[in-house]
Amino acid sequence: MTKRSSAALLLAPVVFAQQVGTNQQSGPAATFQSSTQLVVETVVVKDKSGKPIEGLTQKDFSITEDGVPQTIRFFEYQKLPDAAAPEPPYTTPVAPYKKYPSAHISPEPPGSGKYSGKRLLAMFFDMTAMPVPDQLRAFAAAEKFIRTQMTAADMVAILMYQGGAVRVLEDFTGDRDRLMRTLETLIAGEDQGLEETAGDESASDTGAAFGQDDTEFNIFNTDRQLAALQTAAKMLAALNEKKALIYFASGLRLNGLDNQAQLHATINAAIRAGVAFWPVDARGLVAEPPMGDATRGSPGGVGMYTGVSAMQTTANFQRTQDTLWSIAADTGGKALLDTNDLARGIVNAQQSISSYYLIAYYTTNEAQDGRFRRIRISLNDGAAANLDYRQGYFAGKVFAKFTAADKERQLEDALLLPDPITELTIAMEIDYFQLNRAEYFVPLTVKIPGSELARARRGGAERTVIDFIGEIKDEYGATITNVRDKVDLKLSGQTAAELAKRPIEYDTGFTLLPGAYTIKFLARDAETGRIGTYQTKFLIPNLNKVEARIPISSVVLASQRVNLRDAIFNVKDKQNAEAVNPLVVGGEKLIPSVTRVFSKSRDLYVFLQAYERGATTQQPLYAFVTFYRGQTKAFETPPLPVIEGLDPKSRAAPLRFSISLGKLAPGEYNCQVTVLDPNAQKAAFWQAPIMLIP
Repeated sequence: MTKRSSAALLLAPVVFAQQVGTNQQSGPAATFQSSTQLVVETVVVKDKSGKPIEGLTQKDFSITEDGVPQTIRFFEYQKLPDAAAPEPPYTTPVAPYKKYPSAHISPEPPGSGKYSGKRLLAMFFDMTAMPVPDQLRAFAAAEKFIRTQMTAADMVAILMYQGGAVRVLEDFTGDRDRLMRTLETLIAGEDQGLEETAGDESASDTGAAFGQDDTEFNIFNTDRQLAALQTAAKMLAALNEKKALIYFASGLRLNGLDNQAQLHATINAAIRAGVAFWPVDARGLVAEPPMGDATRGSPGGVGMYTGVSAMQTTANFQRTQDTLWSIAADTGGKALLDTNDLARGIVNAQQSISSYYLIAYYTTNEAQDGRFRRIRISLNDGAAANLDYRQGYFAGKVFAKFTAADKERQLEDALLLPDPITELTIAMEIDYFQLNRAEYFVPLTVKIPGSELARARRGGAERTVIDFIGEIKDEYGATITNVRDKVDLKLSGQTAAELAKRPIEYDTGFTLLPGAYTIKFLARDAETGRIGTYQTKFLIPNLNKVEARIPISSVVLASQRVNLRDAIFNVKDKQNAEAVNPLVVGGEKLIPSVTRVFSKSRDLYVFLQAYERGATTQQPLYAFVTFYRGQTKAFETPPLPVIEGLDPKSRAAPLRFSISLGKLAPGEYNCQVTVLDPNAQKAAFWQAPIMLIP
C-alpha cells in the first residue's frame, strides 16, 4: 500500500541536517578520456561434418569492420568438452537452508580469466505470463539439468522477471548445491496472471458489458516481456565469453506491428551483448480441444458453428510460438517447442557452446554515433569451414545523441547497478509522520548543489531537465514503490545567477507501513548526462508499540518556509498535498535542511509530532530545545506548552519552534529536543549534531 503525495523542486539557500546523508566527491582530479573501443568476438570454426577445427592461430584469421581491415590484439582458444560425462548426481543436503545475499551479474576483471574454459548458461524464468502448471514444469526442468546433466565446464546463472523487474537470483556459478538452494526459493504462482487474452473470435464470452479491448493491454504486456529480455541481455554484456540465455515462457505473441520497435531493440541488445536466446515453451506438447478446455469459457457468436473460433484458437497458439522461434533464430539460438522434455532445451543450449576462438580488436572507427558496424571474419587460407560468430554490433553513443528511449534506458540501467554513480553530488533526508494506526507519511527531500548545474549553463544551455528515478524495497528485496519524475529548470536570468550559491532541492512523499526499507535514488542532468546516486537503509518504527516513552515522529530542522506558489514546482496529486504532508501549513512548506548546516543570520525552525494514544481529549505537553557544545549547555529555549492542535485521526499534536541563532557562536553543537508529559510522567528525547556558520 503506497501513495506518492507530492513532488516539488525549488532553489534553496545554501545551508547545509532522520535519515540524513550525502554522496560526495573528492576535490579536483585529473580526468582522462579515451574513445578507444575493444570489440570482442567469439568464433566457432567447424568443418563440413560439424566437428570443431582446432589448432588455428591468430595469423589464420582476418577480420574487417565495415570493409576496413582490423588488427587482432587478443587471441585465445577456449576448449570446452562437447560430451563430457556429468558429475555425480546431486543429492539433497542435510544442512539447513541458507539464504544467499542479493546477486547481480559481476563483470569479469580484466585479465582474470575467471570464465576461461567455461560454458555460460543463464536460466531466465518469465513469471508474468506462465500459469502455475507451466512454472512447475520449468522449475522441474531446471532442477533436472542441474542434478544430472550439468558438467564441470558449465556455469549457470538464474534470473527471474517478476513484479515488473528483472532480478538476478544467482550469478554464474558451478556450485550445484548453491543453484539448487536458489531454485528452492522460487514459488509457483508469483506474479502470474498477466496472460494475454485474445480479442478475436476465440475470446471467451463472459457476458460482461463492452469495455476496454484486451488487445490494448496485450501490447504493453508483450513490450514489457521483450524489454525484460533486453535488460537481461544487457546484464550479460559485461562478460566477453559466449552466453546462452534459456528463456522459459508460455509463448510470446506479437500484436501486429505494435511490438516491432521493442522486438528490434531486444534482438539488437542480444546481438551486441553476444547473447543467444534459447526459448523453451513451458506448455510442452499441447493437445488442445478445438473450443478450448475447461479452464476457459466457451467463445460466443456464430464463429462457434462455422469453425472460425477453432481456427482462430489454433492460429493464436501458433503465433505465440512464432515469436519464440524468431527471437531464437535472430540471435543464434533455437526454440524448443512441442515437447514435454523441457530440460532438452537447456541441453541444446549447452551443446551449442562447444570449443571456440576468442578474438578481440580495437576498432579504428572511433565515432560514437550508435550506428551498426558489420563484421566479417574469414580464414586466410580459404579452407572450407563454417564460421559462426556475431555479424556486427552497435557502436556506443555520446549522451548528446541519445534518443528519448536511450535516456530512459540509461536511467533504468543505472538503477540496476550495484555500485553508485557519483558524477553529481546528492544529499537526502527521509522523515516519517504517522497518518493513522497503520500508515506513515514519508517525505523525501533531495538536494543537489546548484554549481553542479552551472556546468550545463557554461556549455551554452538555456534550460536543462533534471530527471529523477528511484525505488523503495523492503527487507526481502521486493519493490514497494517507486518514483519517476522530471523537472524543467531555466539556466538563464535570476535563476542562473543563483545556481553557483544555492542548491537545487526536490521533495516528494510516500505512504508506507512500518518496517525496514532500502531506498535507491538517482538524479541526472539531462543536458550533460551526469548522474548521481544515493542509496541508504531506513527504518519506520511502529509507534503503536511504544509504551515506555512518548511516541514522536521524526524531528525536522529547517531554516526556511516556502510559499507553495513561489517554488519551482512539479506537483503530483496536488489536491492531496496539503492534506497529507504535515510539513505544509497555511500554504507554506517547511523545507528540511538535509545537511544540518545553519546560518546565524536565519532563524532555525524545529518541527515534530507527538502522539497521544488513547486520549479522548488533548493532554498538555511541554517541549524545549537545548544546544550543547561539548558537555556544556550553550542555550535552551523556554518550555513550549502544547495544549491544542490534536489531530483526531492520527492523535498527533504538532510541536513547532522558531529559534533565533544570532547569540550563538559559530561552531558545532548537539541539538536536543525534549518532550514531557506531566500527567503520564513520560518523556521523549531526540538529539543530532548541527553546524552553525556566520
